[in-house]
Amino acid sequence: MKKIFFPLLVTLVIFQSCTSSDTADIILINGNIYTVDAAKPRVEAIAIKGDRIVKTGTTAEIERMKGEKTEVVDLNGQFVMPGFIEGHGHFSGLGASLMNLNFLKSKSWNEIVQAVGEKAKSTKPGAWITGRGWHQEKWTEPLDQQEQGYPYHDLLSEASPDHPVLLRHASGHSLFANKKAMELAGISAETPDPSGGRIVRNARGEAIGVFEERAMSLINTAYQEYLDGLSESDLKEQWLKGIELAEEECLKKGITSFQDAGSSFEEIGRYRELAEKGELDLRLWAMLRHSYADMKDQLDGFPMLNLGNHTFTCRAIKSEVDGALGAFGAWLLRPYADKPGFEGQNTTPVSEVQNIARLAMNHDLQLCVHAIGDRANRVTLNIYEELFKANAGKTNLRWRIEHAQHLDTADIPRFKRMGVIASMQGIHCTSDAPFVVKRLGETRSRLGAYPWRSLLDAGVLVANGTDAPVEDVSPIESFYASVTRKRADTGLVFFPEQRMTREEALYSYTMANAYAAFEESLKGSLTQGKLADLVVLSEDLVQCDDDAILKTKVVMTMVGGKVKYKE
Repeated sequence: MKKIFFPLLVTLVIFQSCTSSDTADIILINGNIYTVDAAKPRVEAIAIKGDRIVKTGTTAEIERMKGEKTEVVDLNGQFVMPGFIEGHGHFSGLGASLMNLNFLKSKSWNEIVQAVGEKAKSTKPGAWITGRGWHQEKWTEPLDQQEQGYPYHDLLSEASPDHPVLLRHASGHSLFANKKAMELAGISAETPDPSGGRIVRNARGEAIGVFEERAMSLINTAYQEYLDGLSESDLKEQWLKGIELAEEECLKKGITSFQDAGSSFEEIGRYRELAEKGELDLRLWAMLRHSYADMKDQLDGFPMLNLGNHTFTCRAIKSEVDGALGAFGAWLLRPYADKPGFEGQNTTPVSEVQNIARLAMNHDLQLCVHAIGDRANRVTLNIYEELFKANAGKTNLRWRIEHAQHLDTADIPRFKRMGVIASMQGIHCTSDAPFVVKRLGETRSRLGAYPWRSLLDAGVLVANGTDAPVEDVSPIESFYASVTRKRADTGLVFFPEQRMTREEALYSYTMANAYAAFEESLKGSLTQGKLADLVVLSEDLVQCDDDAILKTKVVMTMVGGKVKYKE
């Protein structure tokens, strides 16, 4: 009997092992699944085991992997695609925007003043009131008093006489301060403009309250002094609350991964801690952002890859060359059409960016440089080209230009030739559309403003995102802008010949972003072996009418095979 029992036991163990390996934890069946996998673009069902996709195919094929404990999700024909990857945003900034005043939808200066006044009523005297999202080019009511399209601080100062106020422009490249904030910062008619920045003044040389680019540091320093007076535990608690809100906001909008465009050493450390404790609900990929002097001796331990079961990676450095077009900060080859003689701001010295580039090259980190104007993009490409030639043995670097909004047509082929990624944000195009022609003129706008079609036709990888909290983090809104180049509110269409196809736009929000982060083997498509990050939507984004895109609802968001949001 013993001779018979042992072979039977082995056979039973092998059978159970095979059965277990062929059984899925979760199967999704009867779906309209767009995989973003060219080898198998459309399937009906997906099998998931642990945090991975183990098989895709027909419902009949996947149902064979059902076991006694398998959870079965009947999609009833709903559209499924890889989870959206936010390709360029500011994660803690998004969290802060959800806690503070948010003016992204504000249509007038009076509306903003009123909101600050209401906030002042419930805020302790002396405490700062902060907000973000205003944009003077998007207001529908005329200003009683203005300088270069900006309002004066008087009404804001009257609404909040006992509270310093700091309101960041939607672009993040200028801010508005009230009288109290300017007093704390020591601003007077004699205060000089810092290099790379400007204090907007009236005819008498008095500051009206607007601080552009590097001039923001004057107010930021005063605000930082206030923050330094708060306890470290209170500050961290507030930061963590913002991170929780940012996660919730992303997951309910179908985002499973977020590429953070610039965090400090302190924040990188906090993200790492959250990841290693298993306390991140989505996947973060971050760029470190500091000066060359602050980073040059502090990069031991970088890059940080796939910590906390692929929930946190930091493998890039962020720098910048110029500012934003709306605040006249984009650095141009020729002057602004509506500001003769002025070519914008070089916000970070080119020599500093060159030093940071060498630092990235020497530490095997990607470099991601903010460049919006055509001169800024050319200068950035020149920096890359020089360093690539000097390090010819290093290939497949995947260095990026963040925004790449306004290009001289002669520079478009250079992206492809050097393998530089154009990390752009679809929603910026339609958001900025009302003032781009005014800033650049008809020809520059038509040929080089947000030229997705020209870049794609040249073989350039275009990644997508929102730059949240500059814009709403919604990938649906940015996808709509990418395929229509049409404003949802007014119907204004901005040079539609540069729009993406539906398939290109979905690729830009999934596989392109994964590739831009060296993560294409892990995510970006619903492919066997990849992480089970996906989103279920109410509309088929490939085939629905344009008008139906903005009506699309997120039904479910899954990260690593776990449901993180359900409608």
